[in-house]
Amino acid sequence: MEFFKIGRDIPFMRYAKVFNAISFATFALALFFLVSRGLHLSVEFTGGTVMEVSYSQPADLGQVRSTVAELGYGDVQVQNFGTARDVLIRMPVKAGQTSAQQSEQVLKALKTAAPDVELRRTEFVGPQVGQELAADGLKALAFVIIGIMIYLAIRFEWKYAVAGIIANLHDVIIILGFFAFFQWEFSLSVLAAILAVLGYSVNESVIIFDRIREAFRRFRKMNTVEIINHGITANISRTIITHGSTQIMVLSMLLFGGETLHYFSVALTIGILFGIYSSVFVAAAIAMWLGIKREDLIKSGGRKDGDPNDPNAGAMV
Repeated sequence: MEFFKIGRDIPFMRYAKVFNAISFATFALALFFLVSRGLHLSVEFTGGTVMEVSYSQPADLGQVRSTVAELGYGDVQVQNFGTARDVLIRMPVKAGQTSAQQSEQVLKALKTAAPDVELRRTEFVGPQVGQELAADGLKALAFVIIGIMIYLAIRFEWKYAVAGIIANLHDVIIILGFFAFFQWEFSLSVLAAILAVLGYSVNESVIIFDRIREAFRRFRKMNTVEIINHGITANISRTIITHGSTQIMVLSMLLFGGETLHYFSVALTIGILFGIYSSVFVAAAIAMWLGIKREDLIKSGGRKDGDPNDPNAGAMV
């Protein structure tokens, strides 16, 4: 399906050096902010008090959030749990107070605003649990990266695997750099968004690499740069349809999903935009500089009686 078809190939690789210089600068800044500022980790990673309360009617999350914030909890997380009447509250550790004292203070404030609120449970999440979550998250990220590299190496060739994984890491580091610079809260949902972006970005890279492989088979007289430009240009319509429809869905979550989905949607938005950019100007360009050629993707045929002007002569799958 195509909304439009471009008659002439766009010379993307002509500007590869400029855009990759921008990418390198952005990547370096993201690393700098990650090292200098670090991530603003949520209660899930740092530890704190978790409360589950229940209302007789659907709860007003905004009111609950403001009530708890008035007690001095700036990093409180408030979200529905199960039904619209059940609310889960996560609060960071407060100096001089135990978990029981925190939950008692919060429940008293909530009852002032809504007498029908009931405490279902309260528990303390220790820093050790948070460290285990962080370690497990890093392991999941590492396994995804290794899996993507193996998949690309099997499906294409090692040069494409290297190019694809560098492009994916480029997207991940830049997302983390945004969260470090603005000190947005980094939670498990944001980690899930980053893992989703990895799969999303590699999918775009695979489609572009497929188009490049098809072009190598079809156009024998084109050089590598022309082949790459043709493969990317042939994929533009699909990119607009796929990423446009996905971004509309993510934007709806960002605008109407509330605080619970806010940073999840922000991470996805950044990942989608940079995923498109990296697949074209990072993955394809690195593959070009690594010296991809026709022989990396297809085997030369032994036909001697074929028409030398036939663009498909000698190409075998």
